[in-house]
Order: sequence, then C-alpha cells, then structure tokens
Amino acid sequence: MKISYNWLKEYLPIDLAPTQVGEILTGTGLEVEGIEKVEQVEGGLAGIVVGLVKTAEQHPNADRLRVTTVDVGGEEDLPIVCGAPNVAAGQKVVVATVGSTLYPTSGESFKIKKSKIRGEVSMGMICAEDEIGLGTDHDGIIVLPETATIGQAAKEVFDLKEDYIFEIGLTPNRSDATNHVGVAKDLAAALQTNHNSTQQVQLPSVDAFQVANETLPIVVEVKNTTSCPRYAGVSITGVTVKPSPDWMQQYLQAIGVRPINNIVDITNFILHELGQPLHAFDADKITGGKVIVQNLPTGSPFVTLDEQERKLHADDLMICDGEGKGMCIAGVFGGIHSGVTDTTTSIFLESACFEAINTRKTATRHDLRTDAAIRFEKGVDPNNTLYALKRAALLICEFTGGQIASQIVDIYPQKIEKPIVSLRFARVNKLIGVAIPPAEVKQILVALEMDIIEETEEGLKVAVGTNRADVLREIDLIEEVLRIYGFNKVPISQSLKSAISYSPRISNYKVKNKIGDFLASNGYYEMMANSITNAAYYSEEETGVVKLLNSMNAHLDALRHNMLFSGLEAIRHNQNYKTTDLRLFEFGRTFHTYEANEQTQYEEQEHLTIFLSGMATPESWQGKQQAYTFFDIKEICLQILHRLGINSYQTASLDSPYFSYGLAFKQGKKRPLVQFGAVKNSIGKQFGIKKEVYYADFHWDNILAALKNVKIKFQEIPKYPNVRRDLALLLDQQVTFEQIAQIAAKSAKHLLRNVNLFDIFEDEAKVGKGKKSYAVSFIFQDALKTMTDKEIDKTMQKLMHNFKEKLGAEIR
Repeated sequence: MKISYNWLKEYLPIDLAPTQVGEILTGTGLEVEGIEKVEQVEGGLAGIVVGLVKTAEQHPNADRLRVTTVDVGGEEDLPIVCGAPNVAAGQKVVVATVGSTLYPTSGESFKIKKSKIRGEVSMGMICAEDEIGLGTDHDGIIVLPETATIGQAAKEVFDLKEDYIFEIGLTPNRSDATNHVGVAKDLAAALQTNHNSTQQVQLPSVDAFQVANETLPIVVEVKNTTSCPRYAGVSITGVTVKPSPDWMQQYLQAIGVRPINNIVDITNFILHELGQPLHAFDADKITGGKVIVQNLPTGSPFVTLDEQERKLHADDLMICDGEGKGMCIAGVFGGIHSGVTDTTTSIFLESACFEAINTRKTATRHDLRTDAAIRFEKGVDPNNTLYALKRAALLICEFTGGQIASQIVDIYPQKIEKPIVSLRFARVNKLIGVAIPPAEVKQILVALEMDIIEETEEGLKVAVGTNRADVLREIDLIEEVLRIYGFNKVPISQSLKSAISYSPRISNYKVKNKIGDFLASNGYYEMMANSITNAAYYSEEETGVVKLLNSMNAHLDALRHNMLFSGLEAIRHNQNYKTTDLRLFEFGRTFHTYEANEQTQYEEQEHLTIFLSGMATPESWQGKQQAYTFFDIKEICLQILHRLGINSYQTASLDSPYFSYGLAFKQGKKRPLVQFGAVKNSIGKQFGIKKEVYYADFHWDNILAALKNVKIKFQEIPKYPNVRRDLALLLDQQVTFEQIAQIAAKSAKHLLRNVNLFDIFEDEAKVGKGKKSYAVSFIFQDALKTMTDKEIDKTMQKLMHNFKEKLGAEIR
C-alpha cells in the first residue's frame, strides 16, 4: 500500500523527516518496506536555471538557428545556439546548463553537453515546455515574466514540489489503515504517546453540505440487508465532467492511481483518503429513478466496465435499476452502461457498506481484485459512510459546478454499535512483560480514539470504534496498547530460564535436518515447490484430488496429490536454463480427500522426494561421463534408511502409473517406506523433459513410525580380522539376490558381515535355458576371536546346503 507524505500532512501537520516517520510507523505495526522520493517533474529540473538572453543573432551557417548569449548568473555569459522561432534579446528564459539531464514529456532522457552546432559553440540549451517535462507545447521556448531572477533554480520558479511515498506492508487485519486518514491516526497516537506531541488528526469539515433543491430524487430499496447492512446515496445535478484539479491529480499519481476525470478522481481520492469506496452512477441511466440492491439469478449476464460479459452467481449482490437490470456488482466493479462519461450532467453518488465475506467471494469468483473490493473484504466502517458521502459530494460540487439535488437516502435498518471490550491492567502487564501505568494505558486507548466507558482499579471497559473490525477481544486491545507503547521499549531479559527434560518422542524437525544435511553433503540441492498445482496433471480416473473452489489462477486449481509433478516442473525449469545435471530433494505435503461415514474427509501426508536426472559424473579427461541409473536412486534410498537405522524391511515390486520400472521397500503390507524407480518417458515428455528422470518417494509419516522401533546400540570396533569366501551359484531366472541375502543372514547369523553380488552371467548355450549364474561374495567375522578354517568351511557348507534346498541352486 502506498501512502503520500504530503497527502498525510493534510490531516496531521508535522515537520519530521520522512525516514523518522517511517521508523515510527514501522514501530506501530505499519511496516514501511521502502520510502521513494517522487518529484512532480522527473529529475526535479536539476541544473535548469533562469537566464537572460542578452543577444540573439542569426546563425552564419543555418537559416533556422540563432546564436545567443545568455546570462545565467555565472562569471561569464553562455553562448547557446537556439532553434526556437520566438527567441529574442531581453527575454527571461529557462536554460539547461551543461551537465544537466532533461526528461522530456515524450522520448528518452538526454544529457546536456558542450557542443558545436554548425561550427558555433553551444554551452547549454534554452528550453521549451515539452523538453523539460512541464507540458506538451513545442511551438517555442518558455518566456518567463520579467520578475524572474537570473540564476534562480527553475524548480523554484515553477514551484515544483517533491513528495515521499511510503510503501507499507499492510497486514490483512488492519482494515482501518488502508487509507491516509487511518495511517495519520496511528501516527498521531504514536507521537502523542512517545514524542510528547499534542497534535491530532484534523478531518476536513463537511458542515457546508446542504441540499440546493430536490429536483432529482432517487428511490432506494435494499432487498438483501445481510449483504448490504447500510446503503446511502445522494443526487447531484448540473455537473460538468472535465479533468480534476492539478493538486488532486498529483496526489493520485504519486500513489500510482491514473487520473481519469473529476468525478472518478474524487471517488478514488475519497477511497484513499478515508478508506470508503464510492460509486458514481449516471443518473439519467437509472431507469425508473430507482436503485434496487438485490441478488440476480445464477447465469444472469452482466457486462462490466472492462467490456467483458460475466455470468453472475446467485450470491453476487447487484445494484440494479428500477427494472431490475444490473448496473454494478456491489462493492466490486461497475457496469459499462451506467457509468459516468464525458456527457454526464447528473449523477447518483453511492456510499455503502457491503458484507466482507460475500464481497470477497464475489471478487474471487469473477477474478476482480479491485481497490474497492479489497477494502470491503477487509471490512469498512459502516458508521463512516455518511461523512464520506458528504465529503465527496462537496468536492464534486466544487470541481464540477454541480448542486445537491436530493435529500440523502440512508438505509441502515440495524445500526452497528461499537463493541464493548473489558481490559485488565494485570493482564496487560503480564502479556507485554513490562509494567505500564494504568494512566498510560488509558492515554494510548484514547489516542486511538477508543471510548473509555468505565474505569476501575483493575481495568477498563472500552468501546472500540466500528472502524476496527480486528479488535474484539481483550488480547486485541493489549496488542493495540503494545504497538503504540512501542515494541522497542519492552526490555529483553538478560537471564535465560530453561528446564532440562527427556522426551522419548521422535522429533520430526530433527530427523528432517539430519537427512537434509546428509543429502546436501552428498551434492543434493533442496527445492521447495508450490503445494498448489494444476488439476489437469491428474487423470479423471484418479480419485482423492483436492480441487480449489475459488482459484485465482486457472493453472493453479488443485492441491498437489503427489510430489512428482511439482518436481518435474522444477527439472524442466532448470533444464530450460541449461542446468541439466540435477540432484534434488524436497520435504513437503500431499493432500487427499476420501469418503468416510458418508462424509468427505481430508488428509495431509508428509513426504521426502528425491530426483535424479542427467549425468552423474562431470566431464573429464580421466574417463567417460556416466549418466544416472536406477541403481543410483536405489543406492541413495538405501543410504537414507541406513542413516536412520531402519534396516528391517522387505523389497516388493512396484506397480504405479508413474514408473516404467522400480521397487518399493515396505514394513509389512500396510506400511510402505519408499517407492523408487524410473519415471515413465511419456510423463517426462508432457513436461518437455527429454532425459531420463529417476524418482524416489519416501512416505515420511511411515518413516517416523518406523523410527519408534529403532534402538541405538553400542558396537565395539572389531579386533579380529574378517574372511572372504566366494560362491558361483547356478540359479533359475526368477531367483533374486535378496533371497540369497536373506538365506545367508539366517544361516550364518552373527558371523556374516556382508553379502555382495559382484558378477552375473547369462548365456543359454552355456548355463541352460531359464538359468543364470551369480558370483556372490560373503564376508565373515567373529567379534570374540579369530575364525579358523574349520569354522569357515562349516559355515560355507551350511550356506551351500540351504541354497540347494531352498533355491535349487547348483554350486559351480
């Protein structure tokens, strides 16, 4: 949100440096994210001064140029070549000196340099209006009055003002601070509390408001008082639509609002002054002289100001004419057929309070995030509508020549009263952590324009203004006291009190950090993807996808059902920027819906995902580059489980629509730990990825559950040597290495340290049809003594017997 310092001082006349004001506002919770200097004319006419043309003679080498000498108050007169037809000796003119930069009304800026023009030296430039950004006139140079002082800065001659714009990061709860007056009130309260100031916010008077005649009465009927608790309006006739005054245009432009015409600019001015959205209707286009606030049937067409036809929802509140035809989406956007145009002579000015939630739903439904909608959805002050209406009506009459032509219509069936909140002094001191005197607490609340309706030794009863939709509880009042009192005034304790306690609970945060550090140390980069994704990624047959009801982006309309697609988006993005060799990991959540007890239930699941794509080794003279393979993704999965101490699991085949092949590690049938494999090429192509992608998906909730059964045990460093033995096994094709490893572990028990497959041989002519030969190594070690050949041979005989009996193996 942008706030103009000059505009702010219209209501709170202060003389503080902009940086100091920024610090004070930030201290109150209105965080100033930046301060930008804004000049009425770009460049501020720096280096441009008043000069006196002493001589003006025909250029000897050009018919349309004059050679002049100009006194700019320096030690010597300046020779300047000028092409303007109206330049003459004795004139006071605007001179851009050497080194200054000009910002013309149109075109690029340029710097004035010493030059030769057709052989004559030119030490500056005598300027026209458009050449310095003051207007569009280029018929001749600017001729100043005789009273202008030679050498005076042009900025002073034209009375150019500079402004400072505060960029405030407004939190969603602060509906009262969406405008200059609201910010001024916070600033005044902070100055009164911490800077001994007595200044208060001065609002413009509306006492001059009076009805000139009643020639244009407009009847108003509100059929939905829930969505529109208050609606006020007044008619104004005899208006002339033209540009708004310069000062108003300058204020609006400073905060990024484009001036349109006097009536529209005034409604925008009030919006940013008071936070009350207004709407002006062309009164001649209100059929039947009646305004009806109602809902129209679903599917009703309505053409908005942007010339788009929109289909209305039954919950969209509409401002309609006497025939029930829509003129405006209430609180959101106007219609194309009822707005103010250059030919408008009479208007009906609306000032209303529309219900926040309904306004937000309508704005989101139609993707119309207008300034008005943003204010209404935060909550405007229902008791400020009349003041804003009168303020705007007076400005319209002043700058359009109009007259008030009706009594104010004000439909307010159930007045919204100020909420009463009790505040305990002891509670204030306990939560803030510092003893604030009751008198100071009261002073702060009064400075915030809250009414004290009862005061005791224990506390206060406070009537909170209806402009503060976020202050409804005692804790809210305490927050108000603290932010005005000053966060920086609360001392930081020099002591730290802590109790040491043991908790057997698994810390998800610590486990994530452990694995994150492990992956990062192995060359992986952590990524964070958006949990909102494109529903089109999922097939219609896929159940459990959580879709958003009111998405603001057509391509972000569902919560991610898996973490594969967001990772593929990241791979595509990196590969498009020529980063093709990738090791990525992400901790995140997936979202699911299911039916239980005839009700829709929602579930979130935590995951760790890993992606490999491209080359595993860098280009080098030492050897050929190696691409990532299935065994790389398998290896990192094994390492993660080993790092966590999870060594007990089963391997299962993987049946997934996303993998062309892969495996799964499980603990029982219902607890998958991780699935990994190669992503189908068809899926990669959908994302524009041509290289193979390997993907692992850890079910993190199951990992944490498995960690509960992991016990840390001490194991002494072996003192005795290990022994290796190899076997060549002729096996059926369907036998897996995992079966061999499991049989070996059961047969050798505590003596076996490692089993490794180091060679595979398949040749139908040599080993037979449906057969394969595995070369397997076994590492044995006894922790208590050196193993003898007899013990080793006995163990190997047991292994060979079990391989023959259980696997049908032949020992080669």
